[in-house]
Amino acid sequence: MRTIKTLSLLAAASFLSSAAFAQNNPETIQGTTPLGDLSQYRTWSVGVNVGILNQTNLFHFAQRGNSEMDTNFGFSAYVKNQLTPSFGIKAQYLGGKVGGKNTSGNGFESKVPFSLALSGEYLFGNTNWRVFNGVLKPYAALGLGVMSSTATIIEGGNKTEQDNLTKLYVPADLGLKFAVTKDVNIDLGYQLNFANKRFDGVVNGNFQPDVFTYIHAGVEIALGSKQKPYLGNSNPVATMINDYTAKYDEVKADRDRLNAANNELKAQVQSLSDDLKDDDGDGVANKFDKCPNTPAGTKVDGSGCPLPEMKNETKVIEKIVVTDEDRKVVDEAIKNLEFDLGKSTIRANSFASLDRVAALLIEKNFSLKLAGHTDNTGSLQTNLRLSKERAESVKAYLVSKGANASRIEATGYGPNQPIASNANAAGRQANRRVEFTLY
Repeated sequence: MRTIKTLSLLAAASFLSSAAFAQNNPETIQGTTPLGDLSQYRTWSVGVNVGILNQTNLFHFAQRGNSEMDTNFGFSAYVKNQLTPSFGIKAQYLGGKVGGKNTSGNGFESKVPFSLALSGEYLFGNTNWRVFNGVLKPYAALGLGVMSSTATIIEGGNKTEQDNLTKLYVPADLGLKFAVTKDVNIDLGYQLNFANKRFDGVVNGNFQPDVFTYIHAGVEIALGSKQKPYLGNSNPVATMINDYTAKYDEVKADRDRLNAANNELKAQVQSLSDDLKDDDGDGVANKFDKCPNTPAGTKVDGSGCPLPEMKNETKVIEKIVVTDEDRKVVDEAIKNLEFDLGKSTIRANSFASLDRVAALLIEKNFSLKLAGHTDNTGSLQTNLRLSKERAESVKAYLVSKGANASRIEATGYGPNQPIASNANAAGRQANRRVEFTLY
């Protein structure tokens, strides 16, 4: 009797103190989302347990004077479908034998070969907002079932077996589940069973039921793919936090990628700026300037070096007029101008028409603007650099033939000023050009 009471008190104490021993189990929230459907989880589980069946209970009611309890082993198994993290429906089988005697030696034995009950089970641990996924989960269950039992009356040393009876009974459970893994729970429980129809062989008055207890320990195992968490070991709060964290990490990763792309673009712009930089202001970029740091106002050739002093007097043209013949010379040079593929090197068959342009510049003291252009094939940085280099290359050639470098302006526009569509080869060919403007 004392042993039974001790086990009952331990079960109750474990239930009441579970919050103090709660721990986190983050494995149970992987791969789930808030408000997600049940397909994200495993919802079915099976459980088996063994324990002690007797007529005592914590409240000492409905004992019929049978104070000397027999301690008999019982066993049960159940199948459960978890409908929410906190609530599930289980079908439970219970079997065994219950017995007891009073102080005069009279008593009873009741064999329970079969019982089946359907119960609703509520898990308190999965509604805890302070502990995401508690390892210790107190629970309560209440159900209704059908039981087959045979009672034997013991009186004066004689045993009288009564007929087998089928009756309704109500199982009420309090217990504690210990989540040892995301698939397995240890189950400790205290079950009160309320039965009618002479469970102990005695006719009860005033609809008073017979009561017997089942103190048990067992294991519950989740069924299904181990890639999914078990719903009975999941806390909605933990799922919400996990989903928020994952989305925050994704946004942070996108931000880092955008920052990296922005830094790369800044580096390209800086490189392009460095290529076009002209520190001494002589009209020749540092990249092509063979004589850097020339004094301000110094006339230089296409390579950035000072021109030799001209001994002959410079002709002063009061009014500069560009004739149609002059434009024909320039147009012919534009038409015949060719470069090596992807380079700023002028091909030899372009020299003759360029020579005529140089002679025209010297003779009439024209100013000339050279504008380099490309198609949109390749990167913007590469095309801007190539267009500038080709314009500078034409300027250098003209200066080498005696043209005044200070009257020649070389600019590169890359693909930014197309004169035809870049969608076809003919259009791209037309866009790869160096324009000559006399003035």
